[in-house]
Amino acid sequence: MIERYTRPEMGAVWTQQAKFQSWLDVELAATDAWAEEGVVPAAAAAACRGRAAFTVEEVNAREEITNHDVAAFVDVVAASIGEEGRWIHYGLTSSDVLDTALAVQLTKAGEILVEGAKKYRDALIDRAFEFRDTLAMGRTHGVHAEPTTFGLRLAGFAFEADRNWRRLESSTAQAARGKLSGAVGTYASVPPSIERRVMGNLGLAREEIATQVVPRDRHAELLSAIALAGAGIERFATEVRHLQRTEVREAEEPFASGQQKGSSAMPHKRNPIRTERMTGLARLLRGYAQTGLENVALWHERDISHSGAERVILPDATICLDYMHHVITQVASGLVVHVDRLAANLEQTNGAIFSQRALTALVESGMTRDDAYRTVQAAAHESFDGGPPFRELIGKAAPELDLDEIFDYSAYLTHLPEVFERLEAIRQEG
Repeated sequence: MIERYTRPEMGAVWTQQAKFQSWLDVELAATDAWAEEGVVPAAAAAACRGRAAFTVEEVNAREEITNHDVAAFVDVVAASIGEEGRWIHYGLTSSDVLDTALAVQLTKAGEILVEGAKKYRDALIDRAFEFRDTLAMGRTHGVHAEPTTFGLRLAGFAFEADRNWRRLESSTAQAARGKLSGAVGTYASVPPSIERRVMGNLGLAREEIATQVVPRDRHAELLSAIALAGAGIERFATEVRHLQRTEVREAEEPFASGQQKGSSAMPHKRNPIRTERMTGLARLLRGYAQTGLENVALWHERDISHSGAERVILPDATICLDYMHHVITQVASGLVVHVDRLAANLEQTNGAIFSQRALTALVESGMTRDDAYRTVQAAAHESFDGGPPFRELIGKAAPELDLDEIFDYSAYLTHLPEVFERLEAIRQEG
């Protein structure tokens, strides 16, 4: 991922130095396990752990000769140890190291993503409570529908963010699996006891049945959870973008007045650049997830068609979502809500937004549904198009109706206690 979208903590997980260090951690854990099993001399294992070293430059230079990255790494590390270096990579195949080390990196990356997802969720929860009872215009197809509250709208995004947090946590846990079972997963060159020791030392679970590789459905699940989290961010971002339009202007991204510039040519502009950026990056995440799904089907016990793709999609997807969490949390926390515009927009249709309540009242009074619908529709469209207030028109058409009951905003607030009780439970759960 380009530097623009790479935050330091997540970026550090995916450097070449970090990757090779993860490989070394696996190799040394294996050597220690062999020593504990009495196969490798204890003194040799201690020498490996004490002397093993590498530089990225050395490994890259050696790969120019071997045309095999793991073989190059093993050569460099073994040479740094000396005679005892012959025990490095003992009984292992390349994928034992690659997939187990990848699980270590994915665990670290996943922990960062889970924390970022939680911060985003909590920011939405806080703002939802802030605007719990603030009436707002609900829209379907972009057209005014019925009243809701701005807090309820934010609560919906918060519940979705909570689901994405849980999905990231779950998929990270199931991706935290390594294998040390040899060339085609038969344990012919390394016994299960070594695998158990190594995975225990690295904090990973053992893959139940590996071929030469950990099955790629695990990685696809994590990438799918990442893509879903991105889609949830995009949904909130799209809402903010619509609300920031000049004609609506109910809410807008935070803007650093006196410092930030919205346009190079038009000084008046305050553009939704952060949320637009989220929309674009979410598209990348869906592409990475698709590639992850394509990586599931490998030939027989393995091929390397997944390998080149994973070198791109796994670092990029985790780095990208980490950045998105950071930006969208800032947007949620700093969202500028124009309460006056929320109130003004409720009145744009001259009360036609109460049409469903008028319809049900007419049906309850004994009118057929179709007759009631046509009566209400005619009055609502006239009001919507600039005619008299809907309350006045429906009162003339059906004087028997209780207009105060029909035109009562509180009817749209009755379910709020239940919703926010559930939201508070999430907040308390932490």
